[in-house]
Amino acid sequence: MTTPRPDWLSLTTEEALDPDLPICDPHHHFWDRPGNRYMLDELLEDTGGGHNITETVFVECSAMYRSVGPECMSPVGETEFVNGLAAQSASGKYGNTNVAAGIVGYANLQLGSQIGEALEAHIAASPNRFRGIRNSSCWDASPDIGGYKSPPKGLLGDPTFRRGYAELDRLNLSFDAWLYHTQLGELTDLARAFPNVTIIMDHIAGPMGIGPYAGEQNEVFEAWKQGMSELATCENVFIKLGGFGMPLDGYAWHERNAPPSSEEIATTMAPYYDHCIESFGADHCMFESNFPVDKASTSYTILWNVFKRVATNYSASEKAFLFRDSARRAYRI
Repeated sequence: MTTPRPDWLSLTTEEALDPDLPICDPHHHFWDRPGNRYMLDELLEDTGGGHNITETVFVECSAMYRSVGPECMSPVGETEFVNGLAAQSASGKYGNTNVAAGIVGYANLQLGSQIGEALEAHIAASPNRFRGIRNSSCWDASPDIGGYKSPPKGLLGDPTFRRGYAELDRLNLSFDAWLYHTQLGELTDLARAFPNVTIIMDHIAGPMGIGPYAGEQNEVFEAWKQGMSELATCENVFIKLGGFGMPLDGYAWHERNAPPSSEEIATTMAPYYDHCIESFGADHCMFESNFPVDKASTSYTILWNVFKRVATNYSASEKAFLFRDSARRAYRI
């Protein structure tokens, strides 16, 4: 993972566009890693760059797991950790942003129905904020493309995984999906099999532009577009519009001599985001920061300027969904 470079990010700066527009950021992380710390102070420094961030949602990132006890329960430590930061934010001493108003943790659904105990422990650790889990299924045959948590091929269709997934339905929890564009059919099948489980697709389903997909953005876009159109037939699916800061897409923003402007990024990414909005509807789409991961390519202020440029021609009610209301609905905030 690329470590953010403050000096490089400072080479391109912008004022926040439409600074009063309320925003719920539905995807960020917290961690404390060697040479890469992103905790409440760091997030608030980013959110304090001029945009009106009213709430945020934390999404699991393998941080602060319990060091003792059963392995299946260790991820509950992450929920405990983030709930503490959320309580710190809720004290009112750190500004007006309601940080981690929703928490998405991790549970190994490959354990089948027995994972229910761990899910109940997550809920107990944060009864007012815990909303669901993310269980990465991103897989590709190319050794040049890794997968977060190294899931096996075909995870979403595995019968034991689906028995674990059924526990989300029982407990009224949502599912954050993280996979690549080549796997969209697998998610569509899962969404149809469990229509009562809300699915939030992260990072527009990871259209790939590295490894065997390098230089094939046009072909990838068409394949991605077809898969997304089919997924849009599932009313229980929401889409997060973001993730362009990761090297996965092949645009290599992070390799520039200076960060690109919001106008350049918006021009490149608008076809992806517009297709999502047209297919799923604004009420099922939400812009996301994916910070600090996307901080490798752009600053928080420029990132939300990108989204505001993309949304220029949408109505006021559509903008309200895209920037806040869809996220609050999906995560029951």
